[in-house]
Amino acid sequence: MAAGELVRKIRAFRPQVITTYDENGGYPHPDHIMTHKISMVAFEGAADTEKYPEDEYGPAYQPLKMYYNQGFNRPRTEALHQALLDRGMESPYGDWLKRWEEFGMKQRTLTTHVPCADFFEIRDKALIAHATQIDPDGGWFRVPMDIQKEVWPTEEYELAKSLADTSLPEDDLFAGVRDNA
Repeated sequence: MAAGELVRKIRAFRPQVITTYDENGGYPHPDHIMTHKISMVAFEGAADTEKYPEDEYGPAYQPLKMYYNQGFNRPRTEALHQALLDRGMESPYGDWLKRWEEFGMKQRTLTTHVPCADFFEIRDKALIAHATQIDPDGGWFRVPMDIQKEVWPTEEYELAKSLADTSLPEDDLFAGVRDNA
């Protein structure tokens, strides 16, 4: 049912690119894992008129690319952690890195690094808007903005599916899509 609703939205909006969580939800978060499952079914289902008839779900449409958001990645976390320590500052990431090591967290393949430093303040305001989810005084916001912009000025993604010709690594989620427009 939820996938059908997302198919309806995809067919109406017609996005060329979709982002979602990986199969682990970025970290084992049940809502994020379900988001992954629904997104994957809907990505394929938007073009499937047998499973999702056009008279009920709208005209068939096939998005061209699907990415997994990879904001929780080890290279970024290690770089920011080390940059803080090198500046004599406390890092909120020491325990994260230890837990990742203890649990043997798999390193994801980062295929796409999108330059976003000019938009980090907007990103953070959007996160803070989720008052029940994000503590504005918590670890998410303990790395000064100038250090983030200097040390790791990108947002990372993992290309999960592509029906557009592209080559890796990428610095643009729409790489290869513009040629197919």
